[in-house]
Amino acid sequence: MSDSRILLEVCVDSTEGLQAAISGGADRIELCSALELGGLTPSPGLIAVAAGSPVPVYAMIRPRAGHFMFSTAEIDLMFHEIDAVRAAGLRGVVLGANRNTGALDEVTLTKLMRHSADLGTSLHRAIDLAPDLVEAMMAAIGLGFERVLSSGGAESAEAGIETLAAMHAAGGGRISIMPGSGVCAENVARILSAAPFSEVHGSCSEPVNETDTRPQSLGFAAGPRRATSVRHVARLKAALLER
Repeated sequence: MSDSRILLEVCVDSTEGLQAAISGGADRIELCSALELGGLTPSPGLIAVAAGSPVPVYAMIRPRAGHFMFSTAEIDLMFHEIDAVRAAGLRGVVLGANRNTGALDEVTLTKLMRHSADLGTSLHRAIDLAPDLVEAMMAAIGLGFERVLSSGGAESAEAGIETLAAMHAAGGGRISIMPGSGVCAENVARILSAAPFSEVHGSCSEPVNETDTRPQSLGFAAGPRRATSVRHVARLKAALLER
């Protein structure tokens, strides 16, 4: 980066979330569906709406919930999803794939990266399943990723901060390590004190107060919903600007 400004990426899964992230000051959007499942590929409609965003948008490419070991048919589906993102004019894609050992699946990722050649690329938290995150990060460098989103293999970025710092040091400026998972205005200063990270990732969400429990009881919802909060985005952005 040419300055010391720390970028804020916010993940969203709705048109309301997209607008809240932009209004709150997000520098980049990770566009998903079903954030309660860790984020899946967004719908064509949401992709179309996000194409008008004034800030860069990277779309999650993940066709289903669960593990990140993908079949040939699923990889072909991901190719089509990447094509849809490109056709809409979004800035980039968010990718990830593992082998059954947890290590990155470099064969699958090479295919996905080649198909995304003219798009920006982020490696998502599939890396947090790897047995050696520094080794996995080095593989990500070789694959040509711009950045790695990671919690350092822990349940939160704050808990995994030592590993994140080690990844940043080993990367030597060849790739951006973007702390994510549980990042908020209250803890971002502690996270940033561990290493000179240039960007952070947050959901900046809060629970949605729903009085009608029937959708969940009938199987239409996975659990209590959360929604992106303009206030939480703005507070995290303000904490970054104070750095």
